Amino acid sequence: MLKLRGDKVVLRALEPSDLDFLYQLENDTSIWEISGTLKPYSKKVLQLYLENAHRDIYEVKQLRLCVCDLEGECIGLIDLFDFDPKNQRAGIGIVIAHPEDRNKGVGAEALSLLCKYAFSVLDLHQLFVNILENNQSSIHLFEKMGFERIGVKKEWIRTSSGFKNEIMFQKINSNES
Repeated sequence: MLKLRGDKVVLRALEPSDLDFLYQLENDTSIWEISGTLKPYSKKVLQLYLENAHRDIYEVKQLRLCVCDLEGECIGLIDLFDFDPKNQRAGIGIVIAHPEDRNKGVGAEALSLLCKYAFSVLDLHQLFVNILENNQSSIHLFEKMGFERIGVKKEWIRTSSGFKNEIMFQKINSNES
């Protein structure tokens, strides 16, 4: 049986008690450029989201999990999105909320756990991610985890400092028979 638990992190479903964490993270303007967020979220909207977070990935085409430390504190989020069961693929995204929790291997372990889940439980053929060219820490993480750079979308994302290229990565399931 696959467990979503590693040596440093546990991946778990969203809970109603995650409202304050989700509110803080979704309204953190420093990550809006990478998340595509354009406006703040109210607690009411996020509460409604949490009430529906139990819905099946085959129905809503996405899955969001909390990245928790071993004490159970939520330190980030990891997502599968644009889930396409016919073509057996999904996008993947990750954010570790606080800088002091980054560069300690928790993102790599969370990504490894979610990739194993996506390939063995959801039977996906591939995962993909799009990363802004100046986000070197994410580029390094995904390359380290076996994602291959497959292309560049020129001047794809408008940021406060102008248009930026977005680099596309993909990982093919190497365990398929």
